[in-house]
Amino acid sequence: MLLEGKVVVISGVGSGLGRSLALQCARAGADVVLAARTADRLDAVAKEVAGFGRRALAVPSDINEETAPARLAAQALEGFGRVDGLVNNAFAMPPIRELGKVDPVELRGAFETNVLGALRVTRQLAPALEDARGAAVMINSAVLRHSQRGFGPYKVTKAALLAATQALATELGPRQVRVNSVAPGYIWGDNLKWWFSHLAERQGTTPEQVYEEAASSTDLRRLPEPDEVADAVVFLLSDLARAVTGQCLDVNCGEYHH
Repeated sequence: MLLEGKVVVISGVGSGLGRSLALQCARAGADVVLAARTADRLDAVAKEVAGFGRRALAVPSDINEETAPARLAAQALEGFGRVDGLVNNAFAMPPIRELGKVDPVELRGAFETNVLGALRVTRQLAPALEDARGAAVMINSAVLRHSQRGFGPYKVTKAALLAATQALATELGPRQVRVNSVAPGYIWGDNLKWWFSHLAERQGTTPEQVYEEAASSTDLRRLPEPDEVADAVVFLLSDLARAVTGQCLDVNCGEYHH
């Protein structure tokens, strides 16, 4: 019950990591505010949160809309009276293309969600986080740790998010608000399972073999599951991490060392 009595706002709640973030926070004792563009998904996750005896407030939001972050903050405070934690999980996948060839318009769209959207939400909730001496966590990516061809646009947006996280940690630290990142590698959830099955069919092999090849580059010889990534976020939101800010915690089963 690391988050008992706390309220956590989570953006980008869907069927994958966003769902795990909500449920792990609820398991740890938090009430949650769920934000995403798709209301049906929010309602489904809210019902699961209620199964842990916690309260959930679903707030359909597109954080790229200028007024949406302010509405999200206002509804969170109206619903629960406080906000102790924020998890910026909303994400738009940039084109997997070389940086020298990508259309800047496509890159701008991903930058809008991955960086500016997270910044807007954090700014709106900073006063509430200050009142609670709370914490924010940005969901980043292991793309920070490599420069494989085709991943340049992805890395640019996530590197910018890391820089924003560090700058916010410095700016909000005197107000006793902590700001950190979690950077997962592959996450063994439904989307990756589908992708590995697709790769197996294309390569004439099996999904198990594709998994083993991917996992072979990690120290633990396996890939992290969504709940394991979410648990790292719970830690950073909790008082156990009360002296941790401006950091990026890699959750990748040892694929990269940092």
